[in-house]
Amino acid sequence: MALDTDLTALRALGGFFALRTGEPPYGPLPTLAQAYTARHTEAEGDPCAAFADPVGFRVRKVADSVRAPETRVAVSLAHQGLVARLWAVALGSAALYDQVPDLAPGLLRWDPDGAAPDELWLTEVRALPADAIGEVVREGHLAPLAAALRERFRMPERLLWGNAGSALMGAVRQLERWAAARGRPDVRDRARGLAVDLFAHPGLSDALDPVTLRRRSCCLYYRVPGGGLCGDCCFDRAPSRD
Repeated sequence: MALDTDLTALRALGGFFALRTGEPPYGPLPTLAQAYTARHTEAEGDPCAAFADPVGFRVRKVADSVRAPETRVAVSLAHQGLVARLWAVALGSAALYDQVPDLAPGLLRWDPDGAAPDELWLTEVRALPADAIGEVVREGHLAPLAAALRERFRMPERLLWGNAGSALMGAVRQLERWAAARGRPDVRDRARGLAVDLFAHPGLSDALDPVTLRRRSCCLYYRVPGGGLCGDCCFDRAPSRD
C-alpha cells in the first residue's frame, strides 16, 4: 500500500495512531522543532505560552491534570505521552504501508493544549522506507526532546529511555492486537521485526527486561495521587512516597 497524502490507513488503528495532515484549520501552531529549542518562560497564565514555550505549557497542563506532587512527575508523563504518539504514528505507518512519513520536527506542528489525534499535524507527507523509522523517531525526536528535558528539568537519561522503550512496546502490542483481530499477520510481523531492530539500539536496548518486557526504570506514575503501578513497572509494589 502506497503512503497516501491523508495517511488514511492509520485511522483504522484508532485516534492515537492517526495523524492529521496539512496545516491546522484553526490557525498556526509551533513546530516540534521550535518546541525542542524554545527558551524557558514562566508565563504560566499567558495565553501565548503554548506558542512561546510549548514544552513548559504541556508540562504545566499535565501537572494540573494529574495533580502531580513534583514537577519531574509531570515532565515524565508529558514526555511519555508525546513519545508514545510519535512511535504509534511511525510504527503504525511502517506496519500498514511498509513506509513511514518523514516526521522531521520542522514538518510537525504541535498543539500542546490538544489531545490525539488533533494535537499533531504533518504539514507535508514525504514517504521514507520503513527501515528509516529509527532515524525518524530516535534521532529526529527522542534525542532533541530528551536533551531539552535533561537541561531544563534535570531528568535522568535512564528514565527517559525507559519511557521511550515502554511507549514503543505499547505500540507494538496494540498493533499485534489489531492484526490478530483482523487476520493481518503481515502487519504483526512487520511491527515485530522493526521493533527487534529498534530495541537493539543503545539506550532502548536497556530500557526493558528482554524476558519479562518490564521496564528497568520507573516513569513515576505511582507518585500521582490515586496512581498505581503501570503494567510494565519495574516495581512489584509502589515505593513509599516519603
